[in-house]
This record gives sequence, C-alpha cells and structure tokens, in this order.
Amino acid sequence: MNALLKRVWIGLATTLIVSLAAVVLPDHIQIADDGRIHLGAPASTPSLSTAAPTPESSAPPLTRDAVDEVIRTAVSAAGLDPAQGRPIGPAGADSNRTGWTAVREKATAQSEMNAICADLERQGWTLNPNPKGDRPDASRSYKRGGWYLLVSTRGTTQAPSTTSALTDSQTYLTLTGLQLNLSDIPLPEITVRIG
Repeated sequence: MNALLKRVWIGLATTLIVSLAAVVLPDHIQIADDGRIHLGAPASTPSLSTAAPTPESSAPPLTRDAVDEVIRTAVSAAGLDPAQGRPIGPAGADSNRTGWTAVREKATAQSEMNAICADLERQGWTLNPNPKGDRPDASRSYKRGGWYLLVSTRGTTQAPSTTSALTDSQTYLTLTGLQLNLSDIPLPEITVRIG
C-alpha cells in the first residue's frame, strides 16, 4: 500500500510541476490532449540564422527592483492599491522570484486581471501563447528581460499561509514573477507519457 501511495503522490507532484512549467514556459513544454508531455523546443522552430531577433532576445536583463516596480504599476493601473495585497517571495533585490497577491471578489477579479495584463503589455511585456487556447479566465504568462510573470485569478496555494480562508464569492488575484535564464541550458527533446 505504501508503494502505491508513493506512486500516486509522485504522479500528482509531477503533474503539478509540469502544468505550472507549461504555463510559464509554453515554448519549451507542451502537453498534448492525450497526456503526453513534450519537453524542448517545438520541431518547427526556425534556425537561428533565419530567425529575426525578438524584442525579448534584445531586451536588457531586468533587476528584481524593476520587476517589483512593474508589478506595482500594473496593479495601480487596474485601480487597486498595491499595499492592500501581500508580496510573494523573499525580501531583497538579489532574489529570482517576486510577486503580489490579494483577496478579491470573484465578480471583479477577472476585469482587474484584464487591466493588469493590458498594463503589462503597455510596459513592453510579451504575452506567451497559451497552448490550451485563449479562454477569457485563463492565467496569462508574460516575459521580458529574463523574467516571466504569471497573472492568475486562481492558485490558492500561492497565497501566504496567514491569509484567512476565502468565502464563496472571493478568489486570489496573483502576479508571480520568476527570473529564468534558459538560453544557456539545452533542453532535450523528450516525450513522456503519464498515466
């Protein structure tokens, strides 16, 4: 029974990690409808000699302080007070993760998320394509200067543990920033089948 339970937990953990990675890094991780996971760049990637440079590839790296300011600006542009939420991640400019979360009413959270996303695009962040399609309530991932921002109206596990329980009419509005530099790490072309 212990071995079965261990396999179930490993499968759940793997699914959670791969799902989050697929949202943050859609160019490197694809999940097919049959559950197969493909790691690495898609097969149809143009060669480096013919690919035009993207704004992301020529953008200078951002600092943690700059990303914190981007988050505060986007939250303010949505008509929210950044002080009403809570920061995510450790304090200090040398950290490679940051973020902000707040409890919001479900009735307004989606429009607030849309306003935040619009401001991120205004600030020059590039929207990552969503491999599952563009549902209006889907989380959105942006990239710029070596950082990825995930904007979501879900994700109760990302909220600080001191936050009180949500009512049925509430949700979390969350911006999570991760600094990732994958250009120096070659990703293998692997296909994995779960289940």
